[in-house]
Amino acid sequence: MILEFILSSVIGFILGSIPTAYILVKKKKGIDLRETGSNNIGALNSYEVSNSKLIGILVLLIDFGKGLLAVYLTKLFFEPIFLNPMLALLFAVLAHCYSPWIKFKGGRGLATAAGGSLLFLPAILVLWMLFWVIAFIFRKHIHFANIAATFLTGAIAATSANVLNKYSFPPADSELIYGIFTVLMLLIILIKHKDPFKEWLNARKQIIKER
Repeated sequence: MILEFILSSVIGFILGSIPTAYILVKKKKGIDLRETGSNNIGALNSYEVSNSKLIGILVLLIDFGKGLLAVYLTKLFFEPIFLNPMLALLFAVLAHCYSPWIKFKGGRGLATAAGGSLLFLPAILVLWMLFWVIAFIFRKHIHFANIAATFLTGAIAATSANVLNKYSFPPADSELIYGIFTVLMLLIILIKHKDPFKEWLNARKQIIKER
């Protein structure tokens, strides 16, 4: 069992660490995303920097696929216990956000987390999408919606693990394990949104001052 936990983590880390956006934009446009735009190695910055919807969509789909494949492989080859796909997804998100191949730069983990959650934690994905839509309607700002949805989903996962765990495939042996690992994954995503949150907050302060 311990060996499977280690292998699940390694599979997730290897898949997550592939810097999709960096590779595609560098190859197609000759641009280093680490030094351009928001410096984020993700779909949104790829689109904005390259001005190519195709590149943006490809990055989104491949990053989504990294999380999905990590979970799928562990569910296919290892024992059907919660920690195998959870560790694969957690380390896929971690490596996507801090890829060792590009000096621990990376994306913000949302697409990768969504891909794995689709196969494994559908309730988390549905909750996040619901909160995102509400937050975006409220503020009309992508990063605000990302942050609000991630924070609120984490709060629900921590306080209602007994309910959400029933909709995990497979479920955790205890609500505590479910809550800790799910919140940890969402916390990584929140940390990567620290800079855009500061930018949004400063912009709001400026608007208030000008009124």
